[in-house]
Formats: sequence, C-alpha cells, structure tokens
Amino acid sequence: MAFPQSIQTQRLVLRRFREQDAADLFDYLHAPTASCFLSLALADVEAARAEARKRSADNEHMAVCLGESGHLIGDLFAVQEDDTFSVGWNFNPRFGGAGYAHEAAMALFAHLFTDGAARRLYAYVEDHNGASRRLCEKLGMRAEGLFLEFISFRNDAQGAPVYENTMQYAILRKEWLRASSA
Repeated sequence: MAFPQSIQTQRLVLRRFREQDAADLFDYLHAPTASCFLSLALADVEAARAEARKRSADNEHMAVCLGESGHLIGDLFAVQEDDTFSVGWNFNPRFGGAGYAHEAAMALFAHLFTDGAARRLYAYVEDHNGASRRLCEKLGMRAEGLFLEFISFRNDAQGAPVYENTMQYAILRKEWLRASSA
C-alpha cells in the first residue's frame, strides 16, 4: 500500500521525503535518542541527503512537517505484512512535548485503517522508552507483551551486546473504530 502524496492535520503535513529534507533529517538522526534508531545514525549532511533520497522512493516512510513553515520535525513508518502494519515514529526531540507525534500518528492510523484497509497495527518499543510507550497508550494501543533481552542495538565497553527489553503494542481496526466513534 502506498502512502498518499500528503496528509494534512491541524498543524502538520505528512508527505513523502524530499532531498531538501537532508539538513532537518540530520538534525535528529546524527545522534538518535531512541536506541532502536542507532543503526540509522547519520555521519554528515551528505549521508542525510542520501537517506532522504532513499526514503523519497519507498512506500514505508512519511516526513512529518510543520504546516506553517514546512520544517521537517520527524518521520513515521508503516511496513505492510498482508493486512497488518508495523508502525513507528522518530521525532526531533527539540519538538517534543507539543503533541506533534500524537497528531501525526493519529493521522497515520486513520489513513491505514480507512484507506489502507488495515486490520491490525503493532509497534515495538524498548521498555525504557517512556515517551513512546505513553504515545502507544494514548493512541489506544494495548500492551501485548514484553520480550526480555529481545534485541541488541549496541555493545558495551568490552564489546558484548547490550540486550534490551522490548514491549509490543497493538490495536485492531475494530478497536480503533470503536474508540473513534466514542
């Protein structure tokens, strides 16, 4: 399923990435705050330009931009597996606390459940990532499980993998429809 050209919310525009997004993308991916994004760390603006170009050609990523200025503040992704989507978000921490991630994710969920005919959405979140866990809950997702020492994104000083506990959250279309109509 392809994302539409753009989705507008009250304060945001969700759209395909553009090469011109490189500097803003670098701003939050040069030193990712969530460990699950450490592998996406960008060395310089040229690497960010290549990443923005790559994302502009795929059907999994959407740039999240402020409606007034067009400034890129984060991104969303949705990876389709039949009628189920793995979803996630990564936002520039300088724009945290303003409800942008919730607003963008709500628009994504509405699109996936309405236009994408999704039956189920799920997200993986490290158990120590309180902001993403709260966002999942605010989106109406329920915690489905905790995977102990599920994955490693980095090594310790001795080179041994540091394993992280990961939560899985999910929401079914019927749950989202019920909550949307309430």
